[in-house]
Amino acid sequence: MPSDSLFAALGAAPNVILNVLLPLLYFLASICVYLLLILQISARTSTSVDEPKRRFGLPEAILAAALIFLLLLNVSASVSNRPVQLNGRNLLNSLGGFFKITFLRALSTGIILILAAYPLISLADAITRRLFGNGSSKQSIVELFSGSRTIEQRIMIVVFAVAIAPVVEEFLFRFFLYGVLKRYFGRFLGITVNALLFAAAHTHFPSFAPLFILGSCFTIAYEWSGSILVAMTMHSLFNSVSLTVLAFPELFPQ
Repeated sequence: MPSDSLFAALGAAPNVILNVLLPLLYFLASICVYLLLILQISARTSTSVDEPKRRFGLPEAILAAALIFLLLLNVSASVSNRPVQLNGRNLLNSLGGFFKITFLRALSTGIILILAAYPLISLADAITRRLFGNGSSKQSIVELFSGSRTIEQRIMIVVFAVAIAPVVEEFLFRFFLYGVLKRYFGRFLGITVNALLFAAAHTHFPSFAPLFILGSCFTIAYEWSGSILVAMTMHSLFNSVSLTVLAFPELFPQ
């Protein structure tokens, strides 16, 4: 009967909104946020008052080249199952705008930007899975967390992934390597190469494309805000969500 089909259509409308329309709007909003950030960055001049006064020179370029070489060695060692330990040193002479904004502002900005990044990361992950399959391996930190048997082990992994890794990696990739790349090759190429290095350093091919998008979002957020604290907040939030999903597999699809 016509009335039955009308009621059926009305009953299906909420499902269409939840499963199709809202994810589509979320994805479009995600693209808009990062396009607006890129446009604002592109509109800036090199003499902007917001630009940091410190300039990276030849010594930093040489040191950056050495770090890139070590990262590539780490990738090569991972492929050949010969682990190489990369021991970070005191490489920083400034704090990359760490105190430029308040912690609460960095936190709120980081939450908004990481939420905007998730659809882009998910799309990259879906394309990778479509082209190459799910992959049989997991990142080492994921395997460690999934295989940990005691609460003490999990606490150590959480502290490392949420508190230590975001600080170390953001100072290394965003503040230092991106600073040098931007100085010699410009913002766009700096963001691209920095994200490639960030993805490669994790030595996990199935996650390369999502990590490239993630690294690009971190770098864009750092460049736009001028504060490394925003990128650190995003990084920490992303790792927190990832570990929460792993910790409660019965609540979240893996």
